[in-house]
Amino acid sequence: MTERFLPIGIQDFEDLRTRGCIYVDKTKLIYKLATEGKPYFLSRPRRFGKSLLLSTMEAYFLGKKELFKGLAIEKLEKEWIEYPVLKISFGVNSYENNERLKSRLDSIVSENESRYNIEKKSENSAERFANIIREVSEKFNQKVVILIDEYDKPILDALYTEYEEQNRQELRSFYSPLKDSDKYIRFLFITGITKVSHVNIFSGLNQLDDISMYEDYSGLCGISQNELEHYFEPEINALAEKQKMTVDVAKETLAKMYDGYHFTYDVEGVYNPFSLLKCFKQRRFDSYWFDTATPTMLIKTLEKKPSDLLRYTKPIIIQESAFKNYDPESESILPVLYQSGYLTIKDYDNDSELYTLGIPNREVEKGLFEIIIPKFTTIATDDLGLSIEKFRQSFIHADIEKLMTLLKAALADIPTILKKNQCENYYETVTHVIFRQTGFSVVSEFQSIAGRSDTVVTTKDSVFIFELKMDKGRPFEEVAAEALAQIDANGYADRFAVSGRQMHKVGVVFSSDGKGMCGLKVK
Repeated sequence: MTERFLPIGIQDFEDLRTRGCIYVDKTKLIYKLATEGKPYFLSRPRRFGKSLLLSTMEAYFLGKKELFKGLAIEKLEKEWIEYPVLKISFGVNSYENNERLKSRLDSIVSENESRYNIEKKSENSAERFANIIREVSEKFNQKVVILIDEYDKPILDALYTEYEEQNRQELRSFYSPLKDSDKYIRFLFITGITKVSHVNIFSGLNQLDDISMYEDYSGLCGISQNELEHYFEPEINALAEKQKMTVDVAKETLAKMYDGYHFTYDVEGVYNPFSLLKCFKQRRFDSYWFDTATPTMLIKTLEKKPSDLLRYTKPIIIQESAFKNYDPESESILPVLYQSGYLTIKDYDNDSELYTLGIPNREVEKGLFEIIIPKFTTIATDDLGLSIEKFRQSFIHADIEKLMTLLKAALADIPTILKKNQCENYYETVTHVIFRQTGFSVVSEFQSIAGRSDTVVTTKDSVFIFELKMDKGRPFEEVAAEALAQIDANGYADRFAVSGRQMHKVGVVFSSDGKGMCGLKVK
């Protein structure tokens, strides 16, 4: 294969093009944005190419036509006007307190004053920002392009601390000139992970066009299947050869691992670009994004309400307002999970106007479960592989007694306060999380004609149908028998009858007093 350069970690468009790296052409969409509107906002997860997108916009508005040779915009743009560009990024520091944010704001305005030879006329960063916009526009006799990357990082870095509100107020003040400077602005593009709804950070910018869920721009960041096959055919072939598999199997595995992100409904999914490039570089399927893209806000939110994460390991049907905007005072972690990329849009029902959200792919699932398992079971992280292998072997050999012994031990040290008064759904979710780590097919609330079974696990030779019940003070034998009777009465096993697999029906009973698993019955 002729040497090709993958732009891993390269966020500067000019550097990428000068080095001759592979570039997935998004310039047609950039041209569409530039010609159809002016003030935009885009929310995308970390490592999805937002910084490279802004760098590409910067090069375009600076009129660097030579960098766009062979790209779509080369034929679309006829004038190549050079505009003054103010590019602002908050990705270079952390902002755990207000002084660090103030220092960064001072650096931002100082750098631009120096770059454009503008006199400092105030100590106030917002006033200086307004002055820069006006004077740069007048000096160049041209409207200004403003690109803001990771606008929300100073808020998220200070999340749940005394400085969170201070940073929010500081940013609101800093961004306030954008409204009154509208006549000087040619194009404004703001990116971040979250759309903060609690306080209007961009005070007065009611016309800011949030394109985060627009169908036309769903592929602005990320890599589609068509782009994957068009730009990376040699890398796919090399990966398949290294892994000793066919090209078709390699594509299927890539899709399972890294595809599946949908930022609105009824659109083609996109791959995580960072993970895809790392996979091609190492020619190995692995979890790459999770190690570098776990945002501070997710960890802090989980520490605040860890049990809520369990609810979202399975698909959830919800209205748009419940996940689109992030409210720092809300108790829901759903917007955090969605906007961070741990959940994505799976489906949409036009009649009810409800969305189905779920985990996008295997890489994200693995990462999430590695957070959950240490928090909700006694399976130590260091022993995770060994412990999960014991679960695997129990399924393979249909050793249900051993399987339940392992599950009981895994659940034993969950704090009683978490287990007490929990419903079946709590244990169903924890069980689902553990079983999914085995690699076997695991479906919770599996639909049958008469109802939904709690958990179904299928292996090559067997089908395991689990019905989970709380004892609610009743005798174990009575509750376990009721669980098995429900499996038969609702015909949970009927759809598997023609599979030829051995059928195992298991009634599992849990204590309502927080004592964990009471026992099980098998049929």
